[in-house]
Amino acid sequence: MSHKLIAAAEAPNLKKKVPHFEIGDTVTVAVRIVEGGKERLQPYVGVVIARRGSGMGETFVVRRIVNNEGVERVFPLHSPKVANIEVTRHGKARRAKLYYLRDRIGKSRRLRERKPGETAAGKRSAKAKAAAEAVGASS
Repeated sequence: MSHKLIAAAEAPNLKKKVPHFEIGDTVTVAVRIVEGGKERLQPYVGVVIARRGSGMGETFVVRRIVNNEGVERVFPLHSPKVANIEVTRHGKARRAKLYYLRDRIGKSRRLRERKPGETAAGKRSAKAKAAAEAVGASS
């Protein structure tokens, strides 16, 4: 945040519990829909292809296929319309934006599964490497 007053004004509206998800992850976004006087949650399942911004302006783009047609939707991360975000699958991605998935069809659209302790870029964290070495040394 560039200014302390802006940060102070945004602070009460930021969500406290935002799940950790990265580019390439398959997520289920529960969206609040108001129809008449009733409110319901509608799941939107897809792959996160982009993430941008920070603070209240942070958004992420989820892409899914409906009737063999690609549909992308931009969600503000801290919006009250987004009830919750659940990570279904961790995908391995080596780019910050996965716009190349727009041109793919069929099985080539799928991303590889990311192993536990791996970052989205496919590199293992120092903590994960140490744990793997400890398991290898004990056997």
